[in-house]
Amino acid sequence: MESHTHSITHLFAQLGLPSETSDIEAFIEAHAPLAHELKLADAPFWTAAQAGFLKSELDEDADWSAVIDTLDARLRHGI
Repeated sequence: MESHTHSITHLFAQLGLPSETSDIEAFIEAHAPLAHELKLADAPFWTAAQAGFLKSELDEDADWSAVIDTLDARLRHGI
């Protein structure tokens, strides 16, 4: 199985969100900090499809999981 490295820009595009750097920064600023007890996929700002994608990719430790973890960290710390 071939592994792919994805960027946060690609993740936002995959989620159907604006994916310019300024859009990503604005999204993080608007939604951070995410409560530590809340799983990323359970955050209220996702659509059902977005939440399902995040959950399945993390559960399967799929190609997207590393960049999803990066987004998770940035949302928790506002960085």
